[in-house]
Amino acid sequence: MSLPSSDLMAAIAATRFGLGARPGEIDAARDDPRGFLAAQIRPAGADQPQGGEDSAQRLAEVSDYQMQKRDAKATGEAKGPVVKDLQKDLKDQAGDDFLARARLGATTDAAFRERWALFWANHFTVSATSLAVGSVAGPFEQEAIRPHVFGRFEDLLVASSTHPAMLLYLDQAQSVGPDSRAAQYQRKSGKKAGGLNENLAREILELHTVGVDAGYKQADVTEFARAMTGFSVGRPKDPSPHRFLFRDNAHEPGPRTVMGRRYPQEGQAQALAVMRDLAASPHTARHLATKLAVHFVSDTPPPALVARLQKAYLDSDGRLDEVARALVAAPEAWDPVAAKFKTPYEFAISTWRSIDAQPSGIDKLAPVLTGLGQKPFSAPSPKGWADEAQVWCAPDALIKRLRFSEGFAAVVADRLDPSLLAQTALGARLTPAVAKAMARAETRREAMALLLMSPEFQRR
Repeated sequence: MSLPSSDLMAAIAATRFGLGARPGEIDAARDDPRGFLAAQIRPAGADQPQGGEDSAQRLAEVSDYQMQKRDAKATGEAKGPVVKDLQKDLKDQAGDDFLARARLGATTDAAFRERWALFWANHFTVSATSLAVGSVAGPFEQEAIRPHVFGRFEDLLVASSTHPAMLLYLDQAQSVGPDSRAAQYQRKSGKKAGGLNENLAREILELHTVGVDAGYKQADVTEFARAMTGFSVGRPKDPSPHRFLFRDNAHEPGPRTVMGRRYPQEGQAQALAVMRDLAASPHTARHLATKLAVHFVSDTPPPALVARLQKAYLDSDGRLDEVARALVAAPEAWDPVAAKFKTPYEFAISTWRSIDAQPSGIDKLAPVLTGLGQKPFSAPSPKGWADEAQVWCAPDALIKRLRFSEGFAAVVADRLDPSLLAQTALGARLTPAVAKAMARAETRREAMALLLMSPEFQRR
């Protein structure tokens, strides 16, 4: 398969692999587009957004809020100003986390690295379904995802599966083995017995590792869930408050069998052994390779590309830096046809990047993304945000993008040269038809809105 010209490859490097070109970015990639991307792969992982507290600090503040709320409720002041202020502070912190991430995306010189991190954050989705999970959604990305995105997949899997955000989001923290010491004590003392929760075990199998076509059965889900009992979050008086804590007394005793393999280990070593084998499975390699190819290249990716990524994963013992290099090297990834439709987040970030700017505040960014269908930290399910065009390009959604484009252009277009902007944003991907339409526009605002709504800008 022949490759496009270096000019077109430079444009593809910035728009398909990255988050949309900033001024000068396409020029920087022109001499060696593949090398430009490969240089962004590094052992240290992805860049970290500015500021923010860690997850333990956030959960301590959530705990304080819940205690204040209980006390206030007892005195009939559950909706008083103190409680409201604490709740607002927690929501503001989550908003600040998201804004910091968006600003990083808008300004980074390593946009492929950032896109790679965002892919894995979506793969291991936690959604702000509660105040507690929303408070640690940002720290989850910073602590469990970004440091590991160019390391071994097994480490990324373990880091995400033992993080308080994931344990709270999928209710793993309360899971108790039916024959554990904790369950026996609860039955003897007449207390309401906690039960086995299978949510996290099911999502690890279905979404995070081998995928639904791997042939596992309900019994495998249940066995894996039993192996994971004890994975929890420390309470304020525990030895590791608000951090991962293995509760041995909640762990289901005995060996487990998952997908035909027996696990005789005791304690948390049992679930970690299951995760190690899941990470090494050819089914996981295939599942991840397919998702990456869909995300970066096409909703219906070339089988040869999927095979290259799968081979890179298996040959390297699940090293994600090697998979990233295989993606950059694959000729199928450089097809000139821009097949992917940007998600609302990618679209919004790419508009700021095109003018070398960044979102000014979460009070403006959040309504835009919510209106476009991608509310911050609020994926609709553990499956994460959809990657297929049909989800994002319905007529109503396109009208909303047009309104955003017109509003954005009204603010910034009068001080910009639309023709120059189109060249810096699209490079060789700018078609004569779009250039001509922009040239015929009656105002700069109209020309810029045309650019932002063009197929060349909407797709990557």
